[in-house]
Amino acid sequence: MNWEQAKKDYIHYLKLERGLSDNSIQNYVLDIEKLVRFLNEHKIDYLPITIAQSTIQQFIYEAAKVVNPRSQARIISGLKSFFNYLVFEDYRADNPMDLIESPKIGRKLPDTLSENEINQLIAAIDLSKAEGERNRAILETLYGCGLRVSELTGIKLSDLYFEEDFIKVTGKGDKQRFVPISRINKKYIDIYRKEIRVHLNIKDDFQDTLFLNRRGKQLTRAMIFTIVKNLAEKIGLKKNISPHTFRHSFATHLLENGADLRAIQQMLGHESITTTEIYMHVDRSHLASVMNKFHPRK
Repeated sequence: MNWEQAKKDYIHYLKLERGLSDNSIQNYVLDIEKLVRFLNEHKIDYLPITIAQSTIQQFIYEAAKVVNPRSQARIISGLKSFFNYLVFEDYRADNPMDLIESPKIGRKLPDTLSENEINQLIAAIDLSKAEGERNRAILETLYGCGLRVSELTGIKLSDLYFEEDFIKVTGKGDKQRFVPISRINKKYIDIYRKEIRVHLNIKDDFQDTLFLNRRGKQLTRAMIFTIVKNLAEKIGLKKNISPHTFRHSFATHLLENGADLRAIQQMLGHESITTTEIYMHVDRSHLASVMNKFHPRK
């Protein structure tokens, strides 16, 4: 089995067995390609089933010279997954990554926006232009529902259950969940779809897609990034924000106002509660009040 065949089989496994998105699969593949590039550059003739731990350690050592510890940890994690797959499929008897430790890295806390900053960004939208109503609905949905940008661009009209106050969201690995939607959020989506979207020349493949560009096609993730960046520049916001910042702000503000961590986990679509727990580190100010309210010996 050569590297190209192993990579193709692994992609097939990640897509069908683990149900990962194309973006996640691409990240895993990049880790393998970096290792293969290292082997080629150093004229090291090892196959996936014969490569030794010492060779991979040499690769990790070289990578550490040019990437930060977080990127190094990402490469190690990706390669561990790849070789675990080879062991699982009986191509190898061992995982050469087992004794290779990731560098110690601190937990990176997410950037957040205050409620006032979010209000300023939304207020800066030019509603005199047709795309203004769309952009307002987009920001309200990013913040109001805590969505990933890929989840937002994929929302369909048939995913809107406004009478029940929910929207259906398709997240990582095509896993679906229902997220509550507020009255104000529904209001701005309705304005967009009833007053702006109906006048677009919508392409056949996108009749059911909620947020569209001027050509009647689905918005790209890059376009959402551009909208957010331009608004941040317009109000002179010094923070380095992205669409994901609204998701972080959604979770942080819910937690600060006393929401249950399990409920936040469900709304965000996190598989593990430990992923959601990062928001406990953003602002601990509410913890004392929770203790005083609920502990029997208050």
